Amino acid sequence: MEENEEQTDSFFRKGNFDGDSFRLHMVTWNVATVDPPNDVTSLLQLNDPKGPDLYVIGLQEVFSGPLRFMSDTMFDDPWSQLFMSTLAPLNYVKVSSVRLQGLLLLFFCKLEHLPFIRDIQATYTRTGIYGYWGNKGGVCVRLSFYGHMLCFLNCHLAAHMNYASERVDEFEYIMDKLAFVSEKAPRIADHKLVFWFGDLNFRIQDHGMHFVRSCINERTYSLLWSKDQLTMMKKKEQLLQEFEEGPLDFQPTYKFDINSNNYDSRLYRTWFGFNGKKRKPAWTDRILWRLRPGNPPTEEEEENGALEGKEEEEEFPLKIRQDSYTCNMEYSISDHKPVTGVFTLELKKMFDAPLVRLKAEGEWSADIDAVVLYRPMQPFPSSSWDWIGLFKVGFSSMKDYITYTWVKDDEMNSDEEATQVFVSKEEIPVRGGECVLCYYSSVLECIIGVSEPFQVVASKVAIEEGYAPERIKGLDKIVEGETFYN
Repeated sequence: MEENEEQTDSFFRKGNFDGDSFRLHMVTWNVATVDPPNDVTSLLQLNDPKGPDLYVIGLQEVFSGPLRFMSDTMFDDPWSQLFMSTLAPLNYVKVSSVRLQGLLLLFFCKLEHLPFIRDIQATYTRTGIYGYWGNKGGVCVRLSFYGHMLCFLNCHLAAHMNYASERVDEFEYIMDKLAFVSEKAPRIADHKLVFWFGDLNFRIQDHGMHFVRSCINERTYSLLWSKDQLTMMKKKEQLLQEFEEGPLDFQPTYKFDINSNNYDSRLYRTWFGFNGKKRKPAWTDRILWRLRPGNPPTEEEEENGALEGKEEEEEFPLKIRQDSYTCNMEYSISDHKPVTGVFTLELKKMFDAPLVRLKAEGEWSADIDAVVLYRPMQPFPSSSWDWIGLFKVGFSSMKDYITYTWVKDDEMNSDEEATQVFVSKEEIPVRGGECVLCYYSSVLECIIGVSEPFQVVASKVAIEEGYAPERIKGLDKIVEGETFYN
């Protein structure tokens, strides 16, 4: 692991690289079916002045009882609500999410990056009970970030000490099974950068309980690395060797007594009333990454057009550095501790202008009809189902619009320079507020343009007529800040 870290750092520093840097904050946490804590400031490092550009949060064992799971299909689950309500006021938007029973994956970005995230797809596959039950498996979000294909895979693999080979088999199955509707990156391995993380359930074998706990107490974690099953399996599995991981310079994250920082102290009842052994501590919760190998193309790849992709990688390189990798001991609601990884992605953007620029024309209030002005910056597949949404500054997701207008149906005037779109005053919030406009492409299935923030003026008519707060529409409350996150 130390050798991998040195190779990554030297690769990151090598050469004169003319690119932009972005910070990525990742979290993996097996939450053991409990409800979320009241505060995740420490988990997300919200007090860090170097706020990340992207958040990726992977959870395992989110409570999925029948009644809760049914409500979560209609509304966001409590964990998603917590992260959305925490990050939205800081101008982070939930771009994508995917859920498979207890597995949950959330992807957030700063508002400024939203028009440059495209090709978004989310999928999952089961591995529990011969592939028919979703208590184990993988959930995945892939996307293009300034033209670079990224993939995030959150897994919960088979448990117990003796199932290391089965865990590798499950991972290989997930890598092979998950596919995307894409010519550029139809498989996980086709993406330029892949993150594999979650409760991977690899254990520390051979060493006894006393030795493991002594190493933890003395913080001599390196004495345990050679018997970490994932480290051992990497030596003989080619696929695992393609993934890198930072050093495990933090204490094992499993298994803890609930509401404490003490390792497992309880006795377990097994069949026929016998007491089971205490669980040995282990690094079950991990974050790894894989940069697509830069080997020269084979003859077959050249025939299939892969040469163009190789040239693109040379022209638009991507480098990665891990800045921190640790567990957070502050949270004790689960028998696992959350693990966080902070990365710096340095890349050369394939484009730096949105597909559409748009703005609010003139003054906006509920007293007069409004006009949106938009201009395509380059050709894109437009549709009659494209729409422009009005959002409160600090909105949580694409569903969090105040109102919207159809681009084609409500078009007023169009020329080579720009297009005007009508917005009825009946749809504009009476009390006003600071808002932005977002252009959503139904073909690309993402937001491709975001306006600068602007002020919607409070309705003079409403003020003069003395409208009481309870008579104001619920949409006005959203603009005031009483946001109901979707």
